[in-house]
Amino acid sequence: MDLLDLAIIVAYALGLLALGYFFKQQKDEEDYYLGGRSFGWFELGLSTMATQLSAVSFLSASAFVGIRAGGGLKWLSYDLAVPLAMVFLITLHLPRLYRSGVVTIYEYLERRFDQRTRILISGVFQLSRSAATGIMLYTMAFVLANVLGIPLWQTIIGSGIVTIVYAYQGGMKAVVWGDAVQMILLLSGIVVCIFFGLHQLGGWEAFASQLDPDRLQAIDFSVWGLGEDDGFGFWPMLLGGFFLYASYYGCDQSEVQRALSARDYGTVRKALLFNGVARFPITLAYCLMGLIVGTFALSEPAFGQQIPADHPDYMMPIFIANYLPSGIRGLLLVAILAAAMSSLSSAVNSLSATTVRDFIVRLRPQTPAEAQLRYAKWASLGWGIACIGIAFLAGGIAKTVVEAINKIGSVFYGPVLATFLLALLSRRTHPLAANVGLVAGVGLNLLLWLVVGEERLFWIWWNLTGTAATFLVGMAASYLLPGLSRPVEDGSQPFFSREALILLLWFFVITTVAINLPGWLG
Repeated sequence: MDLLDLAIIVAYALGLLALGYFFKQQKDEEDYYLGGRSFGWFELGLSTMATQLSAVSFLSASAFVGIRAGGGLKWLSYDLAVPLAMVFLITLHLPRLYRSGVVTIYEYLERRFDQRTRILISGVFQLSRSAATGIMLYTMAFVLANVLGIPLWQTIIGSGIVTIVYAYQGGMKAVVWGDAVQMILLLSGIVVCIFFGLHQLGGWEAFASQLDPDRLQAIDFSVWGLGEDDGFGFWPMLLGGFFLYASYYGCDQSEVQRALSARDYGTVRKALLFNGVARFPITLAYCLMGLIVGTFALSEPAFGQQIPADHPDYMMPIFIANYLPSGIRGLLLVAILAAAMSSLSSAVNSLSATTVRDFIVRLRPQTPAEAQLRYAKWASLGWGIACIGIAFLAGGIAKTVVEAINKIGSVFYGPVLATFLLALLSRRTHPLAANVGLVAGVGLNLLLWLVVGEERLFWIWWNLTGTAATFLVGMAASYLLPGLSRPVEDGSQPFFSREALILLLWFFVITTVAINLPGWLG
């Protein structure tokens, strides 16, 4: 890394700090967390995608597609359920949450059920999100440190401090607009890598002639995630993926907080439509990047031999360090850092929101507005430091924890989603019934993990089993156990809204594209 690359990275960091300073004025903690509910659909859509498409996606997903054993375009099957999940959120889940006026979605659960449900699920979110964010930060820093010669501690501390400062000062406005800039940088980085990868291979025809055909199958209708198959089949990724994404985009504070920040519900629908339509092309772009750079690595010994067999994630950083010119290399490093900082800033703001709203203000409702804003900023600072600390602690266990966090998420995503479904769909369900259902769903998923084992039932199915168990047990307990429910007013949207119809059509389009990719690329 030369002085020009370093200057680009420093300029980017200073730009983010200036962004935080520009948005530093907030009148209260709701303004700090929701940006005055003033955002439009475009910036919210970019921010939502930036939070989901982290540095791990840029590094790990491209390596999975390009060189990892058993990998390939089957990664695309992860995204097939996204448009269907957006339809569910637009028509059923988010209308009432948005119109309820809450700052954290777990406030809604206390209004509908009781404080135990709210505290339990908010606490699970805080533990899982902080752990996942710390691991993500460590993974990004570890790869860059080993490949580019940047000390690990400098990468973690530098990116962490810049992110904390601009998120601390600017609140949700700095987070959303920072995410939008970072998403544009990430997309630009993908395009640059595709261009230079094709240049190294000698053009598209040379790439197509050397491409491994075994990596082109994106859809497999014969794989069910049962027994010895790898689980990346159409039906497990569609059904399990639907409940995973419905829960992630609809029940995870770091994502839903963006919807709650929109200027009106029409803006929410447009932002979700934008996310549901744009996500597949973006995923396809970085999968194509992985195929191109992976093909180059397999055909060029001088490149391929530099990638450790047990660390395929080094593929993209090694390519960037050795095959991109000065200046362009700095921009690509900024793109990777931007993706990591986007995830960190979103996590810090949402963790602060749940801490202040679900714990401090709930216990001390008479807290003055200026004190709440002060607590919000201090909580952001505290969670930022905590995530950096987790990144340092992750060193000895990161290889197993990254995989474990995905599985742990699938243990809880379904039950949390079903708890919200009970709140939204069943007027009879009371707090005790909802809590019993939640425990039953989590308990079933733990049994499937520890007793049945993922080698017999692929972990993505746990999103479906957890949802079904929680909902069915909660409904049964509503009739069998004593308790009083507190129904909330209806706020659902007509199912056949324009956005829902477009997303349903888009699902069939991307499925057709995924099925035909082997013929188009082979």
